[in-house]
Amino acid sequence: MPLQSPPPVCRGGGSGGQQNGPSEDQSGAPGRVKLGKKVTLLRGVSIIVGTIIGAGIFISPKGIVRHSGSIGISLLVWIACGVLSLFGALSYAELGTCIKKSGGHYTYILAAFGPQMAFIRLWVELVALRPAAMAVISLAFGQYVLEPLFMPCAIPPLAVKLATTIGITAVMYLNAMSVTWSARVQIFLTFSKLLAIAIIVLPGLYRILTGETANFDNMFDTSRIQLSGMPLAFYSGMYAYAGWFYLNFVTEEIENPERTLPLAICISMAVVTSCYVLTNVAYFSVMSVDELLASDAVAVTFAERVYGGFSVAVPVFVALSCFGSMNGSLFALARMFFVASREQQLPTVLSMIHVRRHTPLPAVLVLYPMTVLQIFVGDIYGLLNFMSFMRWFFIAVVVLGLLYLRYTQPDLPRPFKVPLFIPVVFCLTCFFMVFLSLFSDPLNTGIGFAISLTGLPAYYIFIHYNHRPRWLQKGLDAVSRALQIVLEVVPAD
Repeated sequence: MPLQSPPPVCRGGGSGGQQNGPSEDQSGAPGRVKLGKKVTLLRGVSIIVGTIIGAGIFISPKGIVRHSGSIGISLLVWIACGVLSLFGALSYAELGTCIKKSGGHYTYILAAFGPQMAFIRLWVELVALRPAAMAVISLAFGQYVLEPLFMPCAIPPLAVKLATTIGITAVMYLNAMSVTWSARVQIFLTFSKLLAIAIIVLPGLYRILTGETANFDNMFDTSRIQLSGMPLAFYSGMYAYAGWFYLNFVTEEIENPERTLPLAICISMAVVTSCYVLTNVAYFSVMSVDELLASDAVAVTFAERVYGGFSVAVPVFVALSCFGSMNGSLFALARMFFVASREQQLPTVLSMIHVRRHTPLPAVLVLYPMTVLQIFVGDIYGLLNFMSFMRWFFIAVVVLGLLYLRYTQPDLPRPFKVPLFIPVVFCLTCFFMVFLSLFSDPLNTGIGFAISLTGLPAYYIFIHYNHRPRWLQKGLDAVSRALQIVLEVVPAD
């Protein structure tokens, strides 16, 4: 809800309005309070890789195998999904270099199709999708960080939820206190993920090189191939690659975005695709298709057969991987809420910055209450099923916006421009997955669509019709001033 921006309470820090001395921005200019350009190429790669590679590749990468039916076809699907994801990422790279604003999906839909469509996307993210997605990956963190302590016994559900809450609180605190340290932690966690993948890939490749290739005999077994399941296999694969768009959420904080954004995307997608394909090859070097489908945690089963007692380390790596996804997601999503507030589609306080730490503190904290609530009481997995098709629908709308902007604004500077067939192929693929979900799961898809439609009345109530009673506006302004004082935030310069 847009609020009238109240006069700044302080500019130098201190909740009582006292000036504690000048602060400096990235360039050293005194008295400036803004987000600095602290995302380098390495940090950009770590954001994308660290967010894409979550728990799935270590726990249960069997959805593609189940729907494709054979080892050879499943590996081809992994490669094809990597290429399609690269197409989407390159399309976003063009948008990010010609629209140099943070915010990702929201910013690009706003530029192409206007505030109403952008607000609906924002509404879906804020009220349902992002809190649920953050809660799911956080619960995976809580489950696997406690696994070594409780093996072989079951972990009490309350203990998982408490560990999950501690984890999400730590991520929120880190992002609220320092952009630099959140980026450094993300780099460390990304290298931890790559180390975990190397621990799986290297012995798998060694087994193949020494001739243990029995599972790869007749890898394109036609009796097991299920053509009817191929669309669902691609759906599973594209879900595993989701996250390539997060760097576009922090465009304003990227050093030299015209060069860094496309390069970081290309490097990241090459790394992720290679890791996914090689990890699956390693799994198949130890397990047959039937054994893989029977395993609840593929990486644990692999480690038990290859490393024996060392397999206890796998849950630790999974927990670190989940923590990296939590950190990267929050770092990026906070910038979307920051930009939406700046566009007067969320309360003004969300576009304010901490006077000393130069972090978007209110935007970082806004997801915390909903996420913790869903951790304890929400039907999270059901909600994700409702909203999954909307994710791909709006991504397709964004790429469609790229084509629309090429037609309506041909003279817009485009330092990085992709061939036309790349956004066209990706856009058609996304819409195909959306229509597939309408037929394969009409109930959950319909509920998700209904949740999204609630953004229309919300837009007209909170954004379009803004003639509030004077007493209500004064109350909202008072709340905004109080939050400024408590959080020590001021409008960005």
